[in-house]
Amino acid sequence: MLIFKIFRTDEWQALRASGETAGAPIDLADGYVHFSTATQASETAAKHFANVDGLFLIAVNAEDAGDALKWEVSRGDALFPHLYRKLTLADVVWAQPLPLIDGVHQLPPGFEEASQ
Repeated sequence: MLIFKIFRTDEWQALRASGETAGAPIDLADGYVHFSTATQASETAAKHFANVDGLFLIAVNAEDAGDALKWEVSRGDALFPHLYRKLTLADVVWAQPLPLIDGVHQLPPGFEEASQ
């Protein structure tokens, strides 16, 4: 199963440059890297990145995260994946731009099928 992280361009570039990251400012504050499932990604983009352009959607294989990945109750009492270690570039299965068109982030073509 793939899980997803939304990064601003500078955060994605920093991960690519250093090979690892403790995440975005909210991740640093909370002590883990926030992820979303495929069904949660659109709402996460709308809620936390409204009208923010230049985003990237990063896919990670949940099984590869091992015991460092915890599923915890969050927004709407849904379980969200949280990574309790640094995210490494080696963890990234793929990364795609998340364009903003008419105020709505556009998930990559075939996103739902590719996330299985």
